[in-house]
Amino acid sequence: MRLTGGTSSRLGASWDGRGTNFALFSANAEKIELCLFDSQGRRELERIELPERTEDVWHCYLNDVSPGQLYGYRVHGPYAPERGHRFNSNKLLLDPYARRLAGRLVWSDAHFAYRTGSAREDLSFDRRDNARGMPKAVVVDETFNWGRREIRPHIPWEDTIIYEAHVKGLTQKREDVAPNLRGTYGGLSSPAMIDHLKRLGVTAVELLPIHGLIDDRILVEKKLVNYWGYNTIAFFAPETRYAQDNALDSFRTAVARLHDAGIEVLLDVVYNHTAEGNHMGPTLCFRGIDNASYYWLNRENPRYYDDFTGCGSSVNLTHPRVLQMVMDSLRYWVEVCHVDGFRFDLAPTLARGPNGFDRNHAFLNALRQDPTLATVKLIAEPWDLGLGGYQVGAFPSQWSEWNDRYRSAMRRYWSGEGSLIGDISSRMTASSDLFHHDNRATRASVNHITVHDGFTLADLFSYNEKHNEANGEDNRDGSSDNHSNNCGHEGPTDDPDIVALRRQLRKNQLACLLLAQGTPLILAGDEVANTQGGNNNAYCQDNETGWVGWEKLGTDDDFIGFIGHLTELRRRFGQIRCQRWLDGRRTDGTYGVLWLTPAAEEMKESDWKFPEGRFLAYVLGPMEPAQAPIFIVLNAAPEEIAFKMPVMSDYKAWQQVLNTTEAVQMPEQFASGAETKAPPRSVLAFAGAA
Repeated sequence: MRLTGGTSSRLGASWDGRGTNFALFSANAEKIELCLFDSQGRRELERIELPERTEDVWHCYLNDVSPGQLYGYRVHGPYAPERGHRFNSNKLLLDPYARRLAGRLVWSDAHFAYRTGSAREDLSFDRRDNARGMPKAVVVDETFNWGRREIRPHIPWEDTIIYEAHVKGLTQKREDVAPNLRGTYGGLSSPAMIDHLKRLGVTAVELLPIHGLIDDRILVEKKLVNYWGYNTIAFFAPETRYAQDNALDSFRTAVARLHDAGIEVLLDVVYNHTAEGNHMGPTLCFRGIDNASYYWLNRENPRYYDDFTGCGSSVNLTHPRVLQMVMDSLRYWVEVCHVDGFRFDLAPTLARGPNGFDRNHAFLNALRQDPTLATVKLIAEPWDLGLGGYQVGAFPSQWSEWNDRYRSAMRRYWSGEGSLIGDISSRMTASSDLFHHDNRATRASVNHITVHDGFTLADLFSYNEKHNEANGEDNRDGSSDNHSNNCGHEGPTDDPDIVALRRQLRKNQLACLLLAQGTPLILAGDEVANTQGGNNNAYCQDNETGWVGWEKLGTDDDFIGFIGHLTELRRRFGQIRCQRWLDGRRTDGTYGVLWLTPAAEEMKESDWKFPEGRFLAYVLGPMEPAQAPIFIVLNAAPEEIAFKMPVMSDYKAWQQVLNTTEAVQMPEQFASGAETKAPPRSVLAFAGAA
């Protein structure tokens, strides 16, 4: 027989070498049809009603379907938005478990389940067929030759240095990458980029979303796109726009090459919402399969969604099948694609229950217990837009979290604000006020100054105001709270004093980032003063604005060597990477950290309250007898400040290992107790010498 019932045990389309099993979850559907298409996705060849239903999974097995077959679903059921149901079998739907996509979405009114422009719009019903303009799922053969050399790096958390990048934007303008590879997975893993990452000393690339995505209609009509990719629709399929042919194999090849170089691959994943938007959005997948199961619906009026994300809807992980989909997706990327970890966009949404964020949520517990996911890195963006959505420091012990408190404090400090040394001391020592609980380690704090969302490092010191006019929203989008400092001139300038000051402040931020305890994250392009022209929300700018500009390679704004020196210092001084929380002076005379005044005396309570204080100095003690202490000095004041070298019985001198005001690091040595001066707006570091 060609058609049999198959199995419900594995969702999606699963080819076993002879035929393909199809399985789709829907608790409220009345009938589901599998639609097979020609190789171009233009002609629907046949519809096959799924004959079996097991625990709300509809399934069948076709013994003549092999890899390369294009398909979609039509799901029959009630169209009753007021009860939360939005079934419309006239709409071809993507398989939520699609491993590969073919074609792009071509926008038209046919993608909406209701008649656009009608009196009550989404309560009406549209009978147009949208199949011709829909991307199709593709049956795949998941086998892949990883080769004998491919070994996952398994970089310890304490050694991790993250580099956040966009697959296309990273290499689109990189001249030492082959033209046919620029902007692709192949470009990401090209010899030139791997050499660049190795010179920086980073250990992991964190990629902006690569799940299959949709460009919002409103952006397409403005001739823009959803460049960053936070509008995903296919949680198992690599985005095709970054590949020349087979996206799945292209991505896996890139992972293998990065692993060969000892570099991990982390994915920014968006499970909190989908590209279907709010109740007025299109019907492309989840909404038409089982709207009431996949999304948080308003309890008083299920016609509307509970929106914790600002994107119109929120995925409901309290439903066991929705939770299963997310867990299956995570395992797929680890087991089939060998990725090393994930950064979860708007993570509190994933752990919401009826009463808000829940630290004992089924999703968090499932991750804790899963043997596959227990070995990978988990990073939360610990806030969403719902009530009680700011949850920095609230995630379980196996998680790390983006620390926006570090970002804000360091931006304010190096932009010239005083009276922050108490806050800065916490941020430089892994923010124990936020994360020192429940057996969490210092790596819990992912420190960052810049990320994709916001100013680049160059723009942080070039603009006081955002300049997002190109986004087509009258500069209303993007944050207005940037703690930036244009150093006296808005935008580009040839003034040598301003240029020098901006360069100095960028170096200071990078130095603090890599000398601070916690996990550092560097934004791609900050090493070469990449600018977005003051646009702090370039999510739709797939052009010169959004791409990394490499024009300043080899100039005074090329900080690759400087960052490489900082990452080497981080490796040299284990107390910076230490996962234990610091203490002060101990009864045996040893210490974790000593906070010192400019006179090299241990700070008292009154010293922390020094009016407008901008000078902070401290010693991180050695972790082992043979290890040297490191003395770190931060001077954000616009004038030089005299200070003394610490006096310690075991160390007669201090060797300078960092001075951000020097173009070339000079290994000058100072005797214990010697007086010297911290230059204006500088970061200094010294190693104890016996």
